[in-house]
Amino acid sequence: MTSLFEPCQVGAMALASRIVMAPLTRNRAPGALANARMATYYRQRANPATGAGLIVTEATAISQQGQGYADVPGIWSEAQVASWKQVTDAVHAEGGKIVVQLWHVGRVSHTSLQPGGGAPVAPSALTAKTKTVLLVDGQAQFVDTSAPRALDIGELPGIVADYRQAAANAVAAGFDGVEVHAANGYLIDQFLRSGSNQRTDAYGGSVENRARFLNDVMTAVVAEIGGDRTSIRLSPVTPANDAIDEQPQPLFEHVAGLLGPLGLAYVHVIEGSTGGPRDHQQGPLAFDYPAFRKAYALAGGKGAWMLNNGYDLSLAQVALDQGADLVAFGRPFIANPDLGLRLRKGGPFNTPDRKTFYGGGDAGYTDYPALS
Repeated sequence: MTSLFEPCQVGAMALASRIVMAPLTRNRAPGALANARMATYYRQRANPATGAGLIVTEATAISQQGQGYADVPGIWSEAQVASWKQVTDAVHAEGGKIVVQLWHVGRVSHTSLQPGGGAPVAPSALTAKTKTVLLVDGQAQFVDTSAPRALDIGELPGIVADYRQAAANAVAAGFDGVEVHAANGYLIDQFLRSGSNQRTDAYGGSVENRARFLNDVMTAVVAEIGGDRTSIRLSPVTPANDAIDEQPQPLFEHVAGLLGPLGLAYVHVIEGSTGGPRDHQQGPLAFDYPAFRKAYALAGGKGAWMLNNGYDLSLAQVALDQGADLVAFGRPFIANPDLGLRLRKGGPFNTPDRKTFYGGGDAGYTDYPALS
């Protein structure tokens, strides 16, 4: 029987356990730069004997256009690459592994965060029925997203190039790999879903066309840093950030078929509604996760299969028994820097303070106690 605490090989990474720290936006990177406080935060969770076998960073913008929230980090400039080195060095000093999640938010943004105060970009000029986070006097405030403009088809190769450059920058910053964020209603997911993509060109309409942008991005990133250092995050049925598609099964089975031949390190799947009910569904039928994985395997996919959303130790063991390779834990890692050890011991577990999730300083970030 596979154990959550046993080592495994994931692409180019030898992991000491199957426990993954999921990406968690914390809004503590002023100027879009990583900093010493962030290095401490990740270091606290990096020791594979007590924390995570693998850390996935908070979502990190590939360009200023890709920014959608206040004080989130980027990885498009030389200064940002240099700033991230203190984080990767800290994690590696603890014997840990870390990948950066590459992010373009698309329409989930605000004009105050965009270059020149312009409109956010999207597959189609449809405003997302969701909110983003701005900081006012250091306090997080949730505000409506701004109306986006539709991307011209001629702009898409430039965004793909931004993903490719961000992947190269990640390697230069010392990351062990990248996870492309294609979930939760952000730009790649916006192209995938019929509710946000009303294009009539080669990137809209059919499932094949709507998945074209994802394929362009993933192919470019793999070409830059190799499939064994490249991964992807998907959320087939989440309603997060106004993500809607009434036929997710054929859509994501097609996506799985595209990913299979790329030799990815892992595929990260959010089950149900992100941060909400695991049994949430879209469309007339319950989403068939085993069929989704089978489509990936039939296309030659051999990368690890990572599951995420509301896991505890017992549920994680069930997932491993049913064939998952990795299990990601999100909010429990906020309050428990030594979550791996606490899972081994069966607790106790600190309770996270929701008031300090977004923005602020050390409180609710680096001050949660570890077991003595």
